[in-house]
Amino acid sequence: MKINVDNIPLSGLTIREEIGPQELDLDTESVKFREPIKVNLGINRITNTVNVSIMLSGLMHLVCGRCLAESLVPLVKEFRANYLLKGNEHYISLDPEIREEIITEYPLKALCDPACKGLCMYSGGNLNTG
Repeated sequence: MKINVDNIPLSGLTIREEIGPQELDLDTESVKFREPIKVNLGINRITNTVNVSIMLSGLMHLVCGRCLAESLVPLVKEFRANYLLKGNEHYISLDPEIREEIITEYPLKALCDPACKGLCMYSGGNLNTG
């Protein structure tokens, strides 16, 4: 997601967009995104500094590390980023910061439930369901 800093008015700028998870390379073995991530931006520029407040929302599809069941976990993240413009820079890219903030929300070990019983070592069946 690139922002043309020359198009930021004195009053600021608000942008609402969606980013495909493949653009940010977010999928891992245990975390998947199947829908676009909604991004709301509030952008202000003061001389050579651009301040951006970012609100992200979406759904993470987690694969349980014990029973391999999939569960949905909402992603809601709000943060700020500041960019110092150098020389004649006309664009800033928000992708690295957005990607980093999303990845910090990944669980160390995805579980469908803290009390998940996992899989049966004999039959391979889910012990939570029988």
